[in-house]
Amino acid sequence: MNNSNDNDAYAYTSSNECSSELLQLMELNTLILESVGDGLYGIDAKGHTTFCNAASVSLTGWSKADLLGVNAHEVWHHTTTDGCHYHANDCPIHATLHDGLVHHEQNEVFWRKDGSSFPVEYTSTPMMQGRKIVGAVIVFKDISKRKQQERSLNDALKNVEQLKQQLQAENTYLQHEIKSTNNHEQIIGNHPDFIKVLTEVEQVAPTDASVLIHGETGTGKELIARAVHESSNRKNKPLIKVNCGAISENLVESELFGHEKGAFTGAITERQGRFELANGGTLFLDEIAELPKETQTKLLRVLQEQEFERVGGTKTIKVDVRIIAASHKDLAALCNQGEFRQDLFYRLNVFPLFLPALRARKSDIPLLSQAILAGLAKKLGKNIQGISAPSMKRMLAYPWVGNIRELQNVLERAAILSRESVIELSEAVLPLTVNTLVSSANTNNSVATSSVATSTVTDRDSTNNPNTPNNATVADNSLVAVEKSHIINVLEQTNWKISGPGGSAEILAVHPNTLRSRMTKLQIKR
Repeated sequence: MNNSNDNDAYAYTSSNECSSELLQLMELNTLILESVGDGLYGIDAKGHTTFCNAASVSLTGWSKADLLGVNAHEVWHHTTTDGCHYHANDCPIHATLHDGLVHHEQNEVFWRKDGSSFPVEYTSTPMMQGRKIVGAVIVFKDISKRKQQERSLNDALKNVEQLKQQLQAENTYLQHEIKSTNNHEQIIGNHPDFIKVLTEVEQVAPTDASVLIHGETGTGKELIARAVHESSNRKNKPLIKVNCGAISENLVESELFGHEKGAFTGAITERQGRFELANGGTLFLDEIAELPKETQTKLLRVLQEQEFERVGGTKTIKVDVRIIAASHKDLAALCNQGEFRQDLFYRLNVFPLFLPALRARKSDIPLLSQAILAGLAKKLGKNIQGISAPSMKRMLAYPWVGNIRELQNVLERAAILSRESVIELSEAVLPLTVNTLVSSANTNNSVATSSVATSTVTDRDSTNNPNTPNNATVADNSLVAVEKSHIINVLEQTNWKISGPGGSAEILAVHPNTLRSRMTKLQIKR
C-alpha cells in the first residue's frame, strides 16, 4: 500500500511539473509573438480571430477585445483600394482556409479604427492538424513608406523621361539647324535701309517685346530673327523655329503645344510642343499668316497668359517664351479682310521690322556675292576668286524677285557650271531681257515693304489685259510682267519641270505649289 501511495504521489508531482513547464513554454511563445514587430493574428477554420499581437493593435487601432472571436476581414479588410466592397469569399486570407496554400499580397489596404487606411503586405499561411486545415496565421506590415518611395521613384523616372525627350527633341532641332545652315551665315550689308534694320535689332533685342518681321520671301527674315535672339538675354536658351505654312492644319496645334498619349490616332506617346522646347528662350514663328483661325486664338492666350494645355490634356503648362514672328504677307490687310485676328496682330506687332527687298539695296550685291562664293568654294571644293565685271553688271540689272535666296541659288548654279576661278553668269543662268533692265532701273531706289500689296495692284493690271504676251515688251515694265517673264524663262530652262531637284521651283527658291499658284494667276501655260 505504501509503495502504491508513493507511486501515485510521484505521478501527481510529475504531472504538475509537466503542466508548469507547458504553461511556461506557452507563455514564452506568446511573449515571442507579442514581441514581433509585424502585425500578426490567427483565425480558426471559420475565419474568427483567435489571437492578435500588440503590433496588430498598434497598426490598426483595433483592440484585442474588438477582434477576438470576430471575423477580422469585416473589421479591417472590408474594402479594396478603389473603395469597392471586398467580400470575404474573394479574400486571399480566407482562400487559405479552403485551398491550404500560402497566399502573399502587397497591393491591398487594411482599415484603421479611425476610418483611415494604409497599404499592407501580408502572408496568409494555413495551420494544419494532420491533413485537416484548422486555421491560418496572417503576418502583415505597413508599407506606406515603401509605397511613397515607389511613387517618388516613379515621379523621378517620369521627370527623367521628360527631360530625355526634351533633350532628344532639342538635339533633333540642333541637328536640323546644323544641316540647314546656309552658305550665307553672316548678316551683310551697308545700304542705309539695311543698316537701319540692324540698328533697330540692337534696340529691341535686350527687351522681351514681341517682334514682327515684315519682308518678301528670301530677304533674310530668319537671319534677323536669329540676330535678335543672339543679342538678347535669352541667347543661352534655345531658338526654336516653326514654319507655320509647312505644317498641316490638323497637326499645327500638336506641333506648337504638344499632345498627351492617346489624344488622337497615332499619338502613341506624349510629346512636347515647340513652346515647351522654347521655354526660357525664343520661338520664331515664320509665315505666321498661315496659322488657322483656331490656332490663332490659342496662340493669343499663350501670348497673354504664358500658359497653355497640350492637345488632349487638362494640365496647365506655364512657359516663359519670347515670340518673334515673320510674314511676307501684309498682315494689316489680312486683318481688314477678316483672315487674321486683329488682336493677335497687335500682340505680335509690338516692334515691327521691315526688311528691304534685294532690288532696293543693290549696292549690297557685291558684298553678298563675295560672302556666298566664299562658302561655295568650301562646299564645292573649287577655287573661286570672284565674278567677272560683265556678270556683276548683269546682276545689278537683274530684279531679284526671289531676293537673297534667289541670289544664292543663281551663284551656286553658276559655280557648279563654271570651269574657271572667275565666275561668268551666262544667259542660261541669269536671263535678262530689255524689260528686265527697264524694270530694274525703275525699282532700283524703291523699298518694298508689302509684296502682297504690290502683287494685288500689278495682278489687277495683268488681269485687265489677258492677252499679255509671255515675253513682256519695253512698254510693259510692271513688276508682274518682269515676274511673268522670269518664271517663263526658268520654266523653259528646265523644260517646264516644276518640282524636284533641278526643277523651276528649286531655282526660284519657292514651294512648287506657290509656283503653280503664280503660274495660274499670271496665266502662264505651256
